[in-house]
Amino acid sequence: MNRGIIGLIVIFGLYLTTLILDGQGDNTSAIKHFPIDTSLDFSLQQTDVKLLSQTGDDDFDILWKESSELERKIYLRQDVSILYTDGRLRGILSKWKENIDNISQETVLPDEGSSHFQAITFHHGELHYPDDKIKSIHGMSNSELYVIDSPHSALESFQKPENQNQQEWMKTLNHATAQQLSYHWKQLLRHFQIPASKYVFVPLTELYRYQDEPIPSLTMGETDVVIGQLWEGLYKNYILNITEQLSTDKPVNSFVPLVLFDKEGTHLIVLFQDGNGKKQQLIQYYPSASNR
Repeated sequence: MNRGIIGLIVIFGLYLTTLILDGQGDNTSAIKHFPIDTSLDFSLQQTDVKLLSQTGDDDFDILWKESSELERKIYLRQDVSILYTDGRLRGILSKWKENIDNISQETVLPDEGSSHFQAITFHHGELHYPDDKIKSIHGMSNSELYVIDSPHSALESFQKPENQNQQEWMKTLNHATAQQLSYHWKQLLRHFQIPASKYVFVPLTELYRYQDEPIPSLTMGETDVVIGQLWEGLYKNYILNITEQLSTDKPVNSFVPLVLFDKEGTHLIVLFQDGNGKKQQLIQYYPSASNR
């Protein structure tokens, strides 16, 4: 199958509900985890969300983009970026290419009011060797943006607070996001009757931290494998579900998924609400769990 080049942009929220496909072939090319190829590394992994321009009294545009590059061309490259506004899913960027080393995507989104934007991107590559040997490589990047829309001052934005006013706004916006997500996550925990004390909670938007540090009770090598398998499951069960719903013009109401890492180091759970509004639970057992 000639998969060529496929680009997918999904935007939804206050202004747009749009699904754009660019290219030919199977637009559901799957992220698949294989044994990690340690002979290659990313030379660039980047996600950026920034204020672009003010378009009205309370309206503005933001630029959301991501890019990644390897040291050489490989069989398949794929990047998936997910954007949330105040904890609510705002959009998905997804693109895959064959026989290429780099991928870049960007889009401009309209918005209004003081907002907290969080984006996380999974960068993936698939390498094919003789004798049907397949390996993979992956990485993550993220971006966070705060926009202050106050009647007492000009529109401004920041990624990290630089003064007392920005510190206070960051606390306010973080609190608003945390309240909404806490309510949503508690509903999921009750629905699936999960004993919270047995897990370490990590929002999907903070999963990037395990790029450089191990998952609780795991080594760094084990962490790399688990993260690759986790994103394979997220792509199949969460991202594709959302994009399929959007392609039928159905409204989507979803929030930041919650990842629960078992404190004994045997498995993880992902809790989320899918494109149909149905509560979902994914359970992933670690490959090393049988040795613990």
